[in-house]
Amino acid sequence: MMPHIALGADHGGLPLKQDLHPWLEAGGFTVLDVGAYEFNANDDYPDFAAAVARAVASGEVSKGIIVCGSGVGASVAANKIAGVRAGVCHDTYSAHQGVEHDDVNVLCLGSRVVGIELAKELVSAFLSATFTREDRHMRRLQKVLDLERQAQ
Repeated sequence: MMPHIALGADHGGLPLKQDLHPWLEAGGFTVLDVGAYEFNANDDYPDFAAAVARAVASGEVSKGIIVCGSGVGASVAANKIAGVRAGVCHDTYSAHQGVEHDDVNVLCLGSRVVGIELAKELVSAFLSATFTREDRHMRRLQKVLDLERQAQ
């Protein structure tokens, strides 16, 4: 079985999450679904972003995916959790390059921006990428980690 992936969405991202979940499992991934499980127009993206981010930060899962309307709010919320580097990606270059150069560990998608087929391409690019560990990328990541420590 491939590494665990945390998957979460608010009401805006729920339909796309519901499409991605079985697709990920069919691809051999074990999915930790943190909700939403049903439509609730009054739910809030920070709750689901935090659940995904905490699963990644704790090491319970290797990577996370959050879906909201634009991906932006989920990214802002997830990045508040120490150890999480969440990126909004709506193109495949950013989805793999963010991992390769910046060690992004949470992908944020906007269901009002991308459809299921592009979402699958983005998730594939994100999940298949690995951090290069090149000196320049390690140096930059260390600076990001230093900023994170200073903020605590």
